[in-house]
Amino acid sequence: MTQMIDQHRRTFFGLAAGTVAVGLGVIDLARAETDAPRSSGSTASFGPIKQIDAGVLNVGYAEAGPSNGPVAILLHGWPYDIHAFVDVAPILAKAGYRVIIPHLRGYGTTQFLSGETPRNGEPAAMAADIVALMDKLDIKKAVIAGFDWGARTADIIAALWPERCRALVSVSGYLISSQAAGNMPLPPQAELQWWYQFYFATERGRAGYEKYTHDFAKLIWKLASPQWKFDDATFARSAAALDNKDHVAITIHNYRWRLGLAQGEAKYEPLEKKLAATPVIEVPTITMEGDANGAPHPDPGAYAKKFSGRYEFRLITGGIGHNLPQEAPQAFAKAVIDADGA
Repeated sequence: MTQMIDQHRRTFFGLAAGTVAVGLGVIDLARAETDAPRSSGSTASFGPIKQIDAGVLNVGYAEAGPSNGPVAILLHGWPYDIHAFVDVAPILAKAGYRVIIPHLRGYGTTQFLSGETPRNGEPAAMAADIVALMDKLDIKKAVIAGFDWGARTADIIAALWPERCRALVSVSGYLISSQAAGNMPLPPQAELQWWYQFYFATERGRAGYEKYTHDFAKLIWKLASPQWKFDDATFARSAAALDNKDHVAITIHNYRWRLGLAQGEAKYEPLEKKLAATPVIEVPTITMEGDANGAPHPDPGAYAKKFSGRYEFRLITGGIGHNLPQEAPQAFAKAVIDADGA
């Protein structure tokens, strides 16, 4: 299996390499012709979604690839779903990986096992969910890769449970933060990008998101990926996951928690205290950014030193926005394979 993956790493991808800047090890990869086009009409879908009780959840997840392959866990963000990886999964499966793509809490077919469990969207809870899923599936170690909320979750797992992480791929880099950091004011232009976070801090915002969930999500997609001309079918395929009965509560809690306007659960406090110290990540890592990301994101130079192991930053060009795995699946899959063994 290892030999097959190594051979695949050398031969499968035909991405064109651009200039290399030695300072941060930045590799500028031009978008390959085989990547998702700027107008997406993909009709790909996953097979039957599997369900398993893990931690406080019954988790819905897609799976691809050989059951005995090295594991890659792919984590989506808000307001997206597992279909962000619908074109990534077959590439990794062909390379020999067992690919696990779970719906996060509040999405798709993932449900809470108890009505008494707080509908908590704090970062530590989401990371604990994935570790519980790994335990239930008897996955000792995996490449963890994601974007948006999924990238933050992947970062947290790599920082707090490095023994469970073969390698890390994180779109927009180091996203670990704290409530104290979230209360620090930003320059006005930066604050403007977080308009929805302030909207969600109000009861009007909660009601508005509940009433117009799909419209809101489509607006975020357009703002975050201004050059991605996704079609209605592509959006609708993912928007169905937002109809989860707990989605609005999880979303609102997540953004209110960041501003210190909502409390987390006591059982996650020890984890949040560790995260507040912004721990260095030691596992092999590739961070990525699209050249047309319209969502709030840090400058890669600001977080490079938060990765102390083998590390590389890749800028993906060609009008790639926030949903990098869906917009540039070849580049994302290549990063997963390279981070695991380059």
